[in-house]
Amino acid sequence: MSASAIELKLKTIPESPGVYQYFDKNQRILYVGKAKNLKKRVLSYFSKNHDSHRIAVMVKKIADIKHIVVESEMDALLLENNLIKKLQPRFNVMLRDDKTYPWLCIKNERFPRVFLTRRVIKDGSEYFGPYPSLKAVKILLELIKGLYQLRTCNYDLSAEKISNGKYKKCLEYHIGNCQAPCEDLQTEADYNAQIEAITKIVKGNFKDSLNNFKQQMQDYAEAMRFEEAQRIKNKIKALEKYQAKSTVVNPKINNVDVFSIVSDEGYGYINYLQISHGAIIRSHTIELKKKLDETDKELLELGIIEIRQRFKEHSPQIYVPFEVDLGEETQISVPKLGDKKAIVDLSTRNAKYFRMERFKQMKIVDPDRHTKRLMAQMKEDLRLSEAPKHIECFDNSNIQGTNPVAACVVFKNGKPSKKDYRKFNIKTVEGPDDFASMEEVVYRRYRRLLEEGENLPQLVIVDGGKGQLSSGVKALERLGLRGKLPIIGIAKRLEELYYPGDQYPLYLDKKSETLKIIQRLRDEAHRFGITFHRQKRSKAAVGTELEQIEGVGEKTAIELLKHFRSVKRIKSATKAELAEIIGPSKAQKIINHYAAES
Repeated sequence: MSASAIELKLKTIPESPGVYQYFDKNQRILYVGKAKNLKKRVLSYFSKNHDSHRIAVMVKKIADIKHIVVESEMDALLLENNLIKKLQPRFNVMLRDDKTYPWLCIKNERFPRVFLTRRVIKDGSEYFGPYPSLKAVKILLELIKGLYQLRTCNYDLSAEKISNGKYKKCLEYHIGNCQAPCEDLQTEADYNAQIEAITKIVKGNFKDSLNNFKQQMQDYAEAMRFEEAQRIKNKIKALEKYQAKSTVVNPKINNVDVFSIVSDEGYGYINYLQISHGAIIRSHTIELKKKLDETDKELLELGIIEIRQRFKEHSPQIYVPFEVDLGEETQISVPKLGDKKAIVDLSTRNAKYFRMERFKQMKIVDPDRHTKRLMAQMKEDLRLSEAPKHIECFDNSNIQGTNPVAACVVFKNGKPSKKDYRKFNIKTVEGPDDFASMEEVVYRRYRRLLEEGENLPQLVIVDGGKGQLSSGVKALERLGLRGKLPIIGIAKRLEELYYPGDQYPLYLDKKSETLKIIQRLRDEAHRFGITFHRQKRSKAAVGTELEQIEGVGEKTAIELLKHFRSVKRIKSATKAELAEIIGPSKAQKIINHYAAES
């Protein structure tokens, strides 16, 4: 990858938590790092001189940058650990040994023990974590120990040995930390109920436990046992601050390939996460160009085959967002809940970010490429003879027929051209007649453009269904433009598009960029028209108030408002100030009118 390609990547890296990876020209991994803000962290390597000779040498060798977006800084911390252990990057001097982050283990045994460990052993035990620090696990263990009475010994508490009296109560029983299941003083059902409550707490589902402890605190307080109540209160605070574990690592998810897809009109973006021994060890996204009307299902199937061949990975199990057909040898799962669903969501998140970065890169390298693609897509979707680089949209606005106005907004290359917006007072129509109003403004707009020799748009849109469209067509017919100037109507109810002479509407995909631009035009025309209508109504209301004064007509009211800007200022003006504008006689009438009101 050239220096310019590196610069392009630096401009499009997202400002999200994640892990970044540096590669040399031979695609050998150089370094893995974590960041709360990927963009800031990665840019810092290329925007300053480094005191460390090791880092300076590494930066010179960087030929490619990849990243994985995650939900939180904690996820980034844990994912960095996974990747460093797996990839052993040359320039990472920490985390390359066998040490790893701590887990909380609920042992698979009769009367299970709960303890911290750094090793995950597949013996049926439950593991929760990993946690970013040893302190975090110790605080949680201390919390559990304070809430529940669990054994800490490593005896084999089989029913046979207990019944034979093999064990005796220890100090933990006498100081109240254990109920001595070793002497059958606690039933297995009672003990397992505590384990179930602990499991809920560790998973973040601690509503029942929290309510139970609040009741205990209340009982202690009512019994005047305030020290015990304060102890429970401290535990409740610790419990409320606890956060559920990360989705980056889960020991129950083992040796799985995760795939997801995000697509638009032209391309599909397929992300791949490789899970090994419960940890993400690889993320890769590819871009596939659509051919004809390929569905997301077809694209995802192609992408999965290509990626698995490229990396020579053939995990027997695959997680995907929807059903795909890859043959009978591969087990396909579509997770709906829990950590498995969270992993698929994380894959989709990375696919979305990849698509966003591609768009940003295209805009930097070829600013007009996105616009050209969009215009070509609109031409195809709307069945036009040329790309609609210049679009105009009309909307009427009136309330019960009062102050009828209309607005015309103009988009050029898919973006608003506000200097070309126009607003119209309806002149030839009386009463609330949207159809006649639409015909008038469309006729006036294009008669003016023809008279002035201005360029006509490649597409005209009217806000409304068949009725408004027919009115617009009549106006174009009167000007000799029918068939020469494409015109369509958009109805609000189902966002259907109507064409002249076609009784059946066109329905575009709700996610279509073409429909989104048409909706934006419609909404902008409505906003612009409503704003103009409100201004006109406001002026009409003010003018009516002044015109109620004897001897003050419309012309006088307008002169006063032009000078004083508001009725409030007119009320507070002196006779001399008013007389300068409208003469002493009318000035006196205004003074008398407002004096009588007060």
